[in-house]
Amino acid sequence: MTTIAQRLKQIRSQINDAELACNRQPGSVLLLAVSKTKPAEDIAAAYQAGQRHFGENYLQEALRKQLELGAYDITWHFIGPIQSNKTKPLAMHFDWVHSVDSLKIAERLSAQRPAHLPPLNICLQVNISDEPSKSGITLAELPQLCEQVAKLPNLNLRGVMAIPAPQQDFEQQRQPYKILHQAVVELHRPELDTFSFGMTGDLKAAIVEGSTIVRIGTALFGERNYA
Repeated sequence: MTTIAQRLKQIRSQINDAELACNRQPGSVLLLAVSKTKPAEDIAAAYQAGQRHFGENYLQEALRKQLELGAYDITWHFIGPIQSNKTKPLAMHFDWVHSVDSLKIAERLSAQRPAHLPPLNICLQVNISDEPSKSGITLAELPQLCEQVAKLPNLNLRGVMAIPAPQQDFEQQRQPYKILHQAVVELHRPELDTFSFGMTGDLKAAIVEGSTIVRIGTALFGERNYA
């Protein structure tokens, strides 16, 4: 059986190969290890193999792990849907929030970010495939929300996050990322340097189209148990 350290090495190699294949700078894509439903011991194993950025979808589960792993210098990313009543612990305990999809949520995160912490890094989630089951703003709403969120104190607006409808064909995988990347470029906002898209199944397509953070869970930690 392959260990988490071995899988981490394989994934990093895949990322590096994809960067080189499209003439991107080696190291320009950050691996975000998605550790939802996985125990703290698995996160510790990945940390000991050199991984520092971890993404969680469920707030209470994440807060428990943060307590268990308090001795580790982890950068915590929240990537799940956000309810208004959960913004305070998000503002207090995370370094990044990728899934902001309304001004109301952004305002609450800004107001509740503790003064002793650096500004919270924010990505706006775009529902690039217009799927009714998924969170996120439309592409048409992106310019105005960027304008509004950029003015809020205690937040660093960094970029966008997307989870497009799954596709098997490489060219079809590229298309939504290409559209979103171009839309951000056309905003002419230099602070938007982060493109949080790409998972195990479409990692290469995402990197070709400008991803700077790929979110990898199952390929690193194995199948999830939602029981």
